[in-house]
Amino acid sequence: MPTITAEDGCPLNVEIEGRDGAPVLMLSNSLGTDLHMWDDQAGELAKHFRLVRWDRRGHGKSGTTKGPYSFGLFGRDIVNILDTLKIKKVNWCGLSMGGMDGQWLGANAADRVEKLVLANTNYYYADKSPWADRIKTVRENGLKHIVALNMERWFTKGFRDRAPQTMERMTKMFLSSNLDGYIGCVEAVRDMDFRDSNPRIATPTLVIVGKQDPATTPDRGEDIARAVKNAKVVALDAAHISNVEQPKAFTEAVLNFLAG
Repeated sequence: MPTITAEDGCPLNVEIEGRDGAPVLMLSNSLGTDLHMWDDQAGELAKHFRLVRWDRRGHGKSGTTKGPYSFGLFGRDIVNILDTLKIKKVNWCGLSMGGMDGQWLGANAADRVEKLVLANTNYYYADKSPWADRIKTVRENGLKHIVALNMERWFTKGFRDRAPQTMERMTKMFLSSNLDGYIGCVEAVRDMDFRDSNPRIATPTLVIVGKQDPATTPDRGEDIARAVKNAKVVALDAAHISNVEQPKAFTEAVLNFLAG
């Protein structure tokens, strides 16, 4: 599990598994999670790929720098990881913020990606006020104040009721996020705008939406698929963190697309 130093000195936690020489698949996490959000996928995906997972700054075992952050910053972090590991190209699978990373890569570092999976994500927020409200709330009260509401957005009620151990794991993961890093990431999401750049993406792309996702609603994913040339859409019966709520269906969708 190497630590890779970003261009500004921030340590980035990276985990690698799977056989040498296999095609590389990099997984990228949502806001308020770490690389273990992919634990349900990792075993199966590592049978087919050299799997690279990372914690973005402010999350997991990576360091935290002063915000606000941007997707240009995250993109440079990702390219730096690839350069350090001497990886020329990857397949990319990112959920929520990880899907935003993928949109940046597809438009700005197309030579580094073979295929893109963009799950439960968005490309632009016209209304910035909910993000400003969230920043104010967590600055004043901490992440614990929003964790219950966050889990309601991440998972359907049926899943929350039938999977208490998973809910406990994801709650702990969320609360372990560095507060300053979390806020820096919220600022990046608030300010992102891929409306002009997404039409430049020519990389084969799969967009995964959650039919019951209140955070990045299905229409947001469909908009991305319309903007990106020849993108495909798969809808899963899940809320926002669809890879955890529907692990088997999510893994199958990714493998079917990447093998195609």
